[in-house]
Amino acid sequence: MRAEEHVAAFGTVAGELRVGGKPLSLLAAAVGSTPFFAYDRGLLDQRVDALRAALPPSIELSYAMKANPMPALVQHLALRTDRIDVASALEMRTALDTGLDASRISFAGPGKHPDAIARAVASGVLIEVESRTEIDRVLAASDALGVAPSVAIRVNPPFAVRGSGMRMGGGPQQFGIDAEEVPRVLRHCAGAGMDVVGFHVFAGSQNLSAEILAEAQRSTVALVLELASALERPVRYLNLGGGFGIPYVERDRPLDLAAVGAALHTLVDDVIAPHLPEAAPVIELGRYIVGECGVYVTRVLDRKVSRGTTYLVVDGGMHHQLAASGNLGQAIRRNYPVIVGNRAERAASETASVVGCLCTPLDLLGDALELPRAEIGDLVVVFQAGAYGLTASPTAFLGHAAPMEALV
Repeated sequence: MRAEEHVAAFGTVAGELRVGGKPLSLLAAAVGSTPFFAYDRGLLDQRVDALRAALPPSIELSYAMKANPMPALVQHLALRTDRIDVASALEMRTALDTGLDASRISFAGPGKHPDAIARAVASGVLIEVESRTEIDRVLAASDALGVAPSVAIRVNPPFAVRGSGMRMGGGPQQFGIDAEEVPRVLRHCAGAGMDVVGFHVFAGSQNLSAEILAEAQRSTVALVLELASALERPVRYLNLGGGFGIPYVERDRPLDLAAVGAALHTLVDDVIAPHLPEAAPVIELGRYIVGECGVYVTRVLDRKVSRGTTYLVVDGGMHHQLAASGNLGQAIRRNYPVIVGNRAERAASETASVVGCLCTPLDLLGDALELPRAEIGDLVVVFQAGAYGLTASPTAFLGHAAPMEALV
């Protein structure tokens, strides 16, 4: 998607980008300092509403907090979604603080600390176990606390999802229990008196193909149908994962959500409802919900020309928004959509690179961008900054101050 399309989604007022209804310069004054992240509450609601309209009514929508754990944002989404997925004890505490019932919180991820497992058992959080060791730790916590745990099995499927940004299934993985080992593990759980409510299968993230996502969802349900016979009770929890992608660079095309929803309607009606009638199907999304609703705003500190190349030196950088710099696992660096936010309606008039304030040539937020002429004091905006921004970046690098966050 082009930067102009992102500008249209947020809107403008008096020639400036608008975030949460506020002109960018006024928002910067309200926040009090740059750089900062801002998340548009209205765009969050629009995204959730679009998902509700496209997905089958029986699908429960889970917010994967790892994408953005800002407490105010999590609180807002706790009121708009059905569940929250967490990946650490701190995230679990944030989710519990929203007031959401603990049974609507799932705890996933490899290497769960025994103390965190005990806290989840004591709180009534659903634990998605990823190894025999974790199962034994859940059992130990249950015995010590006298509380029956809520447990699902995370399965490492025998298939991977083509076109995913990160492959999280198929072959050897640190995630989940290999599908062929699950029946043996379930017998162990049954022998120990552990009630397993269902399964979580997540094979890949950041996928922009509706066809590939539908194929993965069909394969997931087929796998769960095979594994269900080893459960003592019917499947009550069926986490189909997520993996819905967003367009980060100009050549990316947005995911066809209507096509994803149509395929899920067929899957629910033809397979899940008749064969797994007690199962609550779950789609777990993080990036897709919050990614396009956020911006990273940083101020131009210097404008310089070096041997014909114009650089806009800003007060932010890769220590806050690592992904935009191309240093978060990207094989090839491509520019995120970037604008001069207080000149959002002006035409491009020069080519400039946006660089941060760190002592490394890796600190590059935009390379050879077509922008209106920017001056010292202007506000540069990086779009697609709502997910895996602040908490996925090396904020302590070189000791610069942490950026503010605002939900508006």
